[in-house]
Amino acid sequence: MSTPDSPPTSLQRGLAILRALAATDGRGARLTDLATATGLTQATLHRLLRTLVKEGFAEQSDNRLYRLNVEFFALAAQAGNPDGLREIVRPSLLRLSSSLNDTIFLFVRSGYDALCLDRCEGPFPIRSFTNDVGGRVALGVGQAAMVLLAYLPEAERDEVIRFNVPRLRDLGVYDEVYLRSEIDRVLGQGYCSRETGVIPGMTGVAVPIFDRNERVVAAISVGTLIDRLREDRLPTVVKLLKAEAEAIGRRISPFDPTLRRPAQALGSAGRVAASAV
Repeated sequence: MSTPDSPPTSLQRGLAILRALAATDGRGARLTDLATATGLTQATLHRLLRTLVKEGFAEQSDNRLYRLNVEFFALAAQAGNPDGLREIVRPSLLRLSSSLNDTIFLFVRSGYDALCLDRCEGPFPIRSFTNDVGGRVALGVGQAAMVLLAYLPEAERDEVIRFNVPRLRDLGVYDEVYLRSEIDRVLGQGYCSRETGVIPGMTGVAVPIFDRNERVVAAISVGTLIDRLREDRLPTVVKLLKAEAEAIGRRISPFDPTLRRPAQALGSAGRVAASAV
């Protein structure tokens, strides 16, 4: 076993390279960048990288950047939480619906849209932008989709806004000024409860779910009647949502395939619904 004073083993050096590659978030790194990040010589790096590439854990792109290969993610997924996102969140949806007597939604990002991945019905009939599980709505429309948009990295968020604003013209109230002002509001208070009046009589509030890397991966929201979410009740609802969101975030595997291909988690019926919206 290696001691603090002994030189690192080849395994430890290899793990240091994998960590350095993971820190690039898929962008990749040059040999010189990896040498700086790991403290290894370029000769040692080159030898170990050849082994990692041969075993399928790393790859070299055409522009000579090294990055993690799909084999690494496949292995990590097998070692991650065996439960998918829907299975992890379902008990929270049931608890919230039971305690609040309202309909609770789980949303995830799917490209430029928010996808309703699950829903637990409350006793009051409501209308929503997505109608049911599998429904889609443009990021920024509705509380959960606004939360998912607000917590994206800035450059990614700007790209979504540029793409979605032309799609939202028919809704009237959604333009770039509105979206950016709402994003500031959400980031300031940590939730979204803004009303637009697009669906008369309906309101809601949503909070983000972060993974262990502090990246937004989903949102849970309450959909209800305006009379049921007055200012005196809002803080209680937000507190309950945030408590469940924090508990969920601690259990989410960053390698959960649902986060990359959410429609596939819905089954055949859900995929049909998602493609029809």
